[in-house]
Amino acid sequence: MRNRRLTFSALGIVAALLLAVGVNLLSDRLLNAARLDLTQNHLYTLSPGTRQVIGGLQDPIRLRLFYSRKLGTEVPQYGAYAERVREMLREYVAASGGKLRIEFFDPEPFSDIEDRAIALGLQGVPVDQGGEQVYFGLSAANQTDEERNIPFFQPERERFLEADLTRLIYELSNPTKPVIGVMSPLPLNGDPRAMMMRQPALAQPQVVMRQLREQFTVQDIAFDVQVIPANVQVLLLAHPQNMPEAAQYAVDQFVMRGGKLFLMIDPHSEMQATRPAPGGQPPTNTASSLPRLLDAWGIEAPSDRVVLDLRGAWRVRAAPTDRVQAVDYIAWFNLQGDSVNRQEIATAQVEQVTVGSAGYLAARENSGIEFIPLLTSSAQSMLVDAAKVRTEPSPTRLLADFRADGERRVIAARIRGNLRSAFPDGPPAAAEGVERPADFPAHLARSEGPANIVVANDTDILEDRFWVRVQDFFGQQVATPFSGNGSFMVNLMDTLAGSDAMISLRSRGEGQRPFELVENIRRQADAQFRQSEQQLTERLAATERRLRELRQGPAAQPGERNAAQTVITPEQRVEIDRAREEIANTRRQLRAVQLDLRRDIESLELWLRVFNIALVPVLLTVFAVFLGILRNRRRAAARA
Repeated sequence: MRNRRLTFSALGIVAALLLAVGVNLLSDRLLNAARLDLTQNHLYTLSPGTRQVIGGLQDPIRLRLFYSRKLGTEVPQYGAYAERVREMLREYVAASGGKLRIEFFDPEPFSDIEDRAIALGLQGVPVDQGGEQVYFGLSAANQTDEERNIPFFQPERERFLEADLTRLIYELSNPTKPVIGVMSPLPLNGDPRAMMMRQPALAQPQVVMRQLREQFTVQDIAFDVQVIPANVQVLLLAHPQNMPEAAQYAVDQFVMRGGKLFLMIDPHSEMQATRPAPGGQPPTNTASSLPRLLDAWGIEAPSDRVVLDLRGAWRVRAAPTDRVQAVDYIAWFNLQGDSVNRQEIATAQVEQVTVGSAGYLAARENSGIEFIPLLTSSAQSMLVDAAKVRTEPSPTRLLADFRADGERRVIAARIRGNLRSAFPDGPPAAAEGVERPADFPAHLARSEGPANIVVANDTDILEDRFWVRVQDFFGQQVATPFSGNGSFMVNLMDTLAGSDAMISLRSRGEGQRPFELVENIRRQADAQFRQSEQQLTERLAATERRLRELRQGPAAQPGERNAAQTVITPEQRVEIDRAREEIANTRRQLRAVQLDLRRDIESLELWLRVFNIALVPVLLTVFAVFLGILRNRRRAAARA
């Protein structure tokens, strides 16, 4: 009997092992693609835009991943990322219904596969002092042998992996790109004076322009053009400073004929202010506007007022004379949360947009237009004269004088409606010696159907330093965004051009995700500190000035000797001692204010640590005790 039980037990164990192995093999075959994505933004799930692009494939596309196993051996971080890339590519293939085919290669040194990787434009990187090259890139080709590639996968861009892969497939499946025109006096394509100024980095185009050229056919348009070319679908007009009247008329008629316009004006262009004027000195005029066009279209956009916003303000280095080394510069701020319109498809998934010295927009009364805010300041904002940020701005002074008025300001908006021409009497007279082109179109007094334009009162959205870090990786420029300015721009151009397949994934994973509660407390405390500091500093300066006067005595008449410089009366000595005591008290108050600056934050951080470290174990303990009590009661009830 006992032997039989042992036999049955052994058979049961063997059967359990066989069942476990069978379930694993079966699940590996049938559930290989099954995934559960619990991240908040579903970063590991193919977005609707990706599925739309893949579902629209008409012709097959071949993908070839070149990955050197030695790279993963030497740098484990790349090994983990390579597995992530492979799994993502398998997801693409599984969702394509056979339209995507994937091949994997391991390029050994001096092999035919390495030669093929080089021929396809992939980048080799030395992994040791011997100079052996390793590869980690992707090449894709369609049936017409058009090729696109990712020269080298960077772990820093893992958040944007899906966007990079889908863009590559989208470009191969849509070889005809929309045409956008760009008019701007700003050095968006690089400053030609960079070498003369001994700043070669300025010769590089802004990253936004590189992204636009990847997605669209970009056509540069002269600033004195008389007619916008007919093949231009969307016009990007950035910083129209001192724009000729003939060019304004060309833009006006482009909109009247149904062209899509993205207009960017600015009360103070930080990009222009950081680059010397042709004479070598900093420019005195850094504002731009188009009052004639905007007034006719029912849009108010003052060029002499700048929005300050405490929420999302950038932390910058303070002046050397300040006691605190860093301060919130409230003229530069991140727009997050409810500051970004989630109802518009172009901005629905943009986490954050950064602006610098931005102005505001508003619809004029009885304008008859549909005014849709895209970017809006928080209620912790106010308006100041633009002159306060144009010439030697003081972040400390701006913060000390800051008083939020509770109003929210629109910084970028979409405008729809039937518009009237800003030139009701027809085109302006041609300049002397300038002839109109032969194909000069007939004048339109009103738009042909509802116009669709976007206006932003800030051009610094385009500047790299406000949203992206560009690093050199063995000669390859790698751009890592920390804000969503690039997505904001390209998404809007996509929607204006009539394409939105890439929008849902272009914005994924972008933008910083700060701890907003701590940041708000810190900013409020900092603002209060600056206001108190300013009052105390002024009182300290006045007391020190009075002390100097007491020591030196009243000013002597010309030719007379100031006797007070050598003799101090007892009354003056008492007054000097009183001034010294007041100075010491003021300095103590300043130190106390500085210590109070961190009090609320440190208290909150302490409670957060307690919450994160202790709360979960405490809750589990309470839950376990509750279950124990409940079980004991049930047992007692059963016995009774």
